[in-house]
Amino acid sequence: MKVAFLGLGIMGRPMAANLVKAGHEVSVWNRTHGKTVEGATSAATPAHAARNAEVVWMCVSDTAAVENVLFGESGVEQSLRPGMIVADSSTISPASTLEFAKRVRAKGADYVDSPVTGSKIGAEAGQLIFIAGGAEDTITRLQPLFSAMGKQVLHMGDTGKGQSAKIAANLMIAMIYEGFAEGLTLAQKLGVDPERLVGLVQASMIRSGVVDYKAPFVLKRDYSPNFPLRLMHKDIHLVLDAAQQLGLKLPGIGAVEHVYEESVRAGHADDDYAATLAVIEKWAGTE
Repeated sequence: MKVAFLGLGIMGRPMAANLVKAGHEVSVWNRTHGKTVEGATSAATPAHAARNAEVVWMCVSDTAAVENVLFGESGVEQSLRPGMIVADSSTISPASTLEFAKRVRAKGADYVDSPVTGSKIGAEAGQLIFIAGGAEDTITRLQPLFSAMGKQVLHMGDTGKGQSAKIAANLMIAMIYEGFAEGLTLAQKLGVDPERLVGLVQASMIRSGVVDYKAPFVLKRDYSPNFPLRLMHKDIHLVLDAAQQLGLKLPGIGAVEHVYEESVRAGHADDDYAATLAVIEKWAGTE
């Protein structure tokens, strides 16, 4: 298929590379110049990248970035035509997703929200899980691309449900990890060896995929970004915004947001979100 891939960050670049490896004809664009994908053609603007594409796939940082890529100066909107599909693997506002989809469909194209889980390692290995919202037949048309980049597609419902499920999932990830970070800090303060605590976690009902993935990095205090803290902080704000719109009280994630705010102030914005542990340890005097 002819694909315009827009956004070559930690996730986007390996995703686009996997599309090329699968034999698709790929045109790429990135906001900051200099990033390329071997085997893909580079475009100067989103509109240029999308000019001859059957599918436009986005993976950018936030809601404002998606809006700009689609509808800004030299945006994809200029190249939309009937039969095209726009797929968004960014994690953004569900409410804005509905607005963007309406504007895209007014041009005769269709829209699928398809945020991902699997982090940097999953993107590089082509083992992402796509959390999709949109028409079933449109998602079926995208299956060759999903298969090139991931191992599973979970269809959550109509447009916006992919983004809704993704921010709910990230709420849980942030809170599970924060529980681990606080438990680890408490255990160290009480004199328990961290590796032994991790062994307990992995041998008991406390075990989770979040801890399995993060523990090897955390034990070495390696905060190299697989999922940058600033992006998880952004997703927590998406959760809180959605809760406010719905009149929901979510006190747990509100407390976690405070930890993220302090982590950003401490200079950890571009570290992995596991670096919230550094702030908890600082407060505890166990750095």
